Formats: sequence, structure tokens, C-alpha cells
Amino acid sequence: MGFTNMSYLNPKTVILIGIPGLEHVQFWIGFPFFGLCLLALLGNILLLIVIPTERSLHQPMYIFLAVLAATDLGLCVAIVPKMLAIFWFDSCPMAFDACLTQLFFIHALQGMESGILLAMAFDRFVAICNPLRHTSILTPLFLFRVVLMVVIRATTLVGVLPILLKQLQHFRSLVIVHSYCEHMAIVKLAAEDVHVNKSYGLFVAFAILGFDMIFVFISYVLIFRAVFHLPQKEARIKAFNTCAAHIVVFLEFYILAFFSFFSHRFGHVSPYAHILLSTIYLLVPPALNPIVYGVKTKEIRRRFAQIFTPKQDIQ
Repeated sequence: MGFTNMSYLNPKTVILIGIPGLEHVQFWIGFPFFGLCLLALLGNILLLIVIPTERSLHQPMYIFLAVLAATDLGLCVAIVPKMLAIFWFDSCPMAFDACLTQLFFIHALQGMESGILLAMAFDRFVAICNPLRHTSILTPLFLFRVVLMVVIRATTLVGVLPILLKQLQHFRSLVIVHSYCEHMAIVKLAAEDVHVNKSYGLFVAFAILGFDMIFVFISYVLIFRAVFHLPQKEARIKAFNTCAAHIVVFLEFYILAFFSFFSHRFGHVSPYAHILLSTIYLLVPPALNPIVYGVKTKEIRRRFAQIFTPKQDIQ
């Protein structure tokens, strides 16, 4: 295969341009994203403080929630600093290896978040459909193994993506049309055959997001079937309330995830719309998760109130 003089061989640096078509307002767009990041950092740090210190929260659901909060913090740290540097200071160049590192952490943390949502759905399934065995099934050792498997699965599958990208030598451009390093955005720059990269990217997406979404959906179908067979209305309402927060988080994550995924590969969405939506997809769940769970969980609400209320006012 021949290459023109305009191809770049083994680039050391790439250029992230942010949101194409909205360069003139990127400075102002940065403020809402900065607000989302602050909200996510504050909410998830509070969860990581409250859950270990509140004995009543030492349950499988809240342990998974703490892992989810740590994952969300990682996503914010991986994405926001460079994105705001682009928006506010025109700091567009980025070392290619640093770009691949950012890509790995973003996609691996996405995979971990998806896996934790599946684990939380399984916890609710056991709690409602087999409550007498909940504590014997979800033991501390079982929880540790689940979290470990989620981490290993995400890091192993996603870890191949930057390795495959590193094998590419010729690129037709060094300009990444995005505000962060995303797999397909880099693949599209290549001036050589990328079928392996595209195919493996699809495999990772369906092996993680697709697999998890299917089993989360099955879990909630079984949960709802069990809930509607409960004889008392009060019991049905209570059981549904225990799942409401999970359903909200599940819907916001997977709907945004698959819209971002399919619009990038198969859709005809304008670049600025795709980049805005994909950034919202990564930053909105970390900001909303602490609010959703805080509102629905009495113990978390009470501990939040104790943190923000001066001690002399608490009787």
C-alpha cells in the first residue's frame, strides 16, 4: 500500500481540537462541564467518606456504590483537566502515548462502571427474589471476587485497544476531532488498514456494555415479576422503591452509552453534537449518581446532613 507525502509516520504528538464548529464558544461551554465535574467530585468523595464510616451502609449494595463512586472519580480526573485546558487555554497538543493512556483509562473505567451496575442489579435480584439467602450468597469474599473480575475484565479487554493503535504507523492527519482521546476518533486518522481495530473495538463494546445491559435487563424483568406477585401493596411499593435509584442510574448510563457508540460508528450525527453528547454521557452519570442514591437512601441523606450541618445545631 502506498502513502502520500501528507501521511505521518509514527507520530509523537497529536492535536485535540475540542468541539469542531463551536470553537468560538468553547470557552463558555467549559463552565457547565466544570460545574458537572465539581458536582461529581464533591458527591462521590462524600459517598466514599459516608459509606465506610456509616455502619448501616456496610451492605453489598453500598459497597458496590462505593466502588462506583471511585470509578466515577477516575472518569472525571481522566477527562476533565485536558478538556478544560483545550477549552480555556487552547492547549491542544498532546503526546501520542499520553493520548493512548487517556484512552485506556476512559474506556476501562467505562467498562468497570458497566460491570458494577450489573453487580448492583444482581444484588437487588437476590435481595428481592431470594431474600433469605442474600447474606449467604453476597459474602465479603464474593463481593471482592466480583469487583476483582470487573476490574480484570475491563483492563484486559480495553488494554488491547492502545496496543493495536500503537501498531499503526501511518496517519493521514494528527488532528483528533474530539475533546478527549477516544478509540474511534484515533482509528479514523489512520492511513492504513484498520479492520482489526474496528472489529476489536466492536467486540469490546458488546462484550462489556452489550453483555452487561442484557443481564441487567433480565435481572430487572425477574425482579418486577417477583414484585408484582407479592400479595400486599405496601410490600410491592417498598420493593419497587429499593430498585428505583438503580433503574434511574441504569437507564441514564446505557441509553447515553449506546447512543454515543452507534452515532459514532453508524450514524450521521454532526461532529459537534456527537462530541457534546459523548462528553455528557461520561460526565452526567458521575454527577447524578450521588444525587440519585442520596435522595433515595435515608442513611446517606442523614450522614450528608450531619456533614453539612454545624454540630452545635444538631440536637
